[in-house]
Amino acid sequence: MAKLNSFRDLEVYQKLFAMHFEVHDISLTFPKFELYELGSQVRRSSNSAPANLAEGWNNKHINVFIESINRAIGECQETQHHLSVAHGKNYITKEKFEELNNRYTECIKMLHGLKKGLGYKRKQSIK
Repeated sequence: MAKLNSFRDLEVYQKLFAMHFEVHDISLTFPKFELYELGSQVRRSSNSAPANLAEGWNNKHINVFIESINRAIGECQETQHHLSVAHGKNYITKEKFEELNNRYTECIKMLHGLKKGLGYKRKQSIK
């Protein structure tokens, strides 16, 4: 297993970072009146997920990083919600919605795994 030197080394960060650009581009295809409503919301939440990982990465308190992971999970779920709305309004196809939704679900699972691993480390350091 390679040593993680930066939040950029986290596979889940890399996936969320890439998805932000994809979601950003998709949001720019929404109707003009949605660019500052739904479009802005989905752009912000999709960017906040990887940003929360970056923010919490180098904190000396593991529980602070775990909280940043929890916030990243929440931002992923918020993005899934906004994508659901976009699909419901026929701004994105069912196929694109399902693809992005599944990829966000995969990242949420990865974040839970990361959190679980950090929780385990925290318990070990208490002993």
